[in-house]
Amino acid sequence: MKPEDVEKAHISPTIEILSQFNLDKSTSNSSSNDTDLAKPDPVPQTRCQRWIARLKNVEGRGIGPIAIENREPITSSTILHMLLMWFSMTLATNNIIVGSMGTLVIGLSFRDAALCAVFGCLAGNCTVGFMSIWGPRSGNRTLIVARYFMGYYPSKACIILNLFTNVGYSMVNSVVGGQILSVVSGGRLSVIVGIIIIAVASWVMAIFGMKIFQLYERVAWLPQLLVICVMIGSAGPHFDFNIQTPMSPENLIAQRLTFFSLALSIALAWAPLAADYYVYLPPQMKSYRTFLVTVFAATSGMSVVLLMGIGLGTVIANSAHHATKYGTTPGGVLMTAYDGLGGFGKFCAVINVLALVANNTPGAYSMGMNFQMVGGMFGKVPRPVFTTFTTIIYAACAMGGRDRLYEVFKSFLPLIGYWVMMFVVIVFQEHTIFRRNRGYDWSQWNCRDKLPLGIAAAVAFLVGWAGAIVGMSQGYYIGPIAQMAGGADLGLWLGAAFTAILFPPLRALELKFIGR
Repeated sequence: MKPEDVEKAHISPTIEILSQFNLDKSTSNSSSNDTDLAKPDPVPQTRCQRWIARLKNVEGRGIGPIAIENREPITSSTILHMLLMWFSMTLATNNIIVGSMGTLVIGLSFRDAALCAVFGCLAGNCTVGFMSIWGPRSGNRTLIVARYFMGYYPSKACIILNLFTNVGYSMVNSVVGGQILSVVSGGRLSVIVGIIIIAVASWVMAIFGMKIFQLYERVAWLPQLLVICVMIGSAGPHFDFNIQTPMSPENLIAQRLTFFSLALSIALAWAPLAADYYVYLPPQMKSYRTFLVTVFAATSGMSVVLLMGIGLGTVIANSAHHATKYGTTPGGVLMTAYDGLGGFGKFCAVINVLALVANNTPGAYSMGMNFQMVGGMFGKVPRPVFTTFTTIIYAACAMGGRDRLYEVFKSFLPLIGYWVMMFVVIVFQEHTIFRRNRGYDWSQWNCRDKLPLGIAAAVAFLVGWAGAIVGMSQGYYIGPIAQMAGGADLGLWLGAAFTAILFPPLRALELKFIGR
């Protein structure tokens, strides 16, 4: 070998190593500032993340956007899968309990309660459909997309509120499931043990991640729908379509508005999660299709179970026999539907419990993501760890509040509607007024200096809360405007109105003086 060849042989590996080092360094620098949607998710670095990544079928993916190459192609069955997923998630037993409140607790007639329920959930699901379009567009979860509208730091308030929302809903699902299992067993199984069974089943489903849970949701609707048909055949002849609690015209209007807002709030609770379930769809998915499919499927599922609950409420309210035999707890209301069916009725009640798991799993999945979105040390902990932690929390809350479920429902659901409606108003106005020509750079999802500062959104959100407080009507507080309106709960509407009026001028000033 010639001397110059020997020299080249020694130099070439050095040049290759240096060039590779520079390439890695430049890649590292660019990825530290922006996250390109075309890049795969980074490999887990911590020991806990590596251990979770080795578990078969457990999703260890964090809150980063789903790379385009990792998303599922649009096929002829995509729309069908979307329909079945939302129909299954909303055809939930807990919504039967909410429906029963219209006639059993609030005292409306069947017709009034039915109209309020159907139109309320339709209005609420329009916001769910609107929020769902951001999943395919960005590949990001809903409350990551919120950073583009609320700002990096103000969006964390929505994350924390959503954690409380999902803990509350999961608590309610667990209590209802525990009560059903206790009634079915004739009291041999305590409500606490039933709560644990529901929580563990939901945890197992959520721990494996989005794809496994979506497969389950595609089939979970069928047995639940069959059981609802059995309920209609068994309890339908006993529905009292003429029931009406005597009240003044002013109180009647207030109660109608209260139940309408209650049904609206059920649907609104899905809005901060809606995009989470579409992040695996490609951006080629048309937004109007995503919207229409989501609204239609979710409204159909909710309407069926709400109407069933309204009818069961009339049976309990009008029959001392059923009220004495099964009580007026949510579990007792459901068992009223199977009166006289014996063992087959108990089997159907167990199917209702499986529907609760189908409804509980999405929230359990998203709560793990929400903790990571808070950032800091929380962002380094794998999602399954938080999923486990939140399961323990809501199971413990369910055990403590198992005897006051109707009170929890009536006080808790409207509070969800207050903050979600204000959040959706800000998203809608930012998108239609200020982002029409500017568009979105989804690679900047984690760049604090590129995202909106969020001063306008934060101020409008806080002022909106002030409007909600003066208009709210709950057992623990009635605002001055609600008192003037005969006790109607106007918190959701005043909160949305205050936010809608204040946000546009504040955002215009923010863009003028800050530029982002």
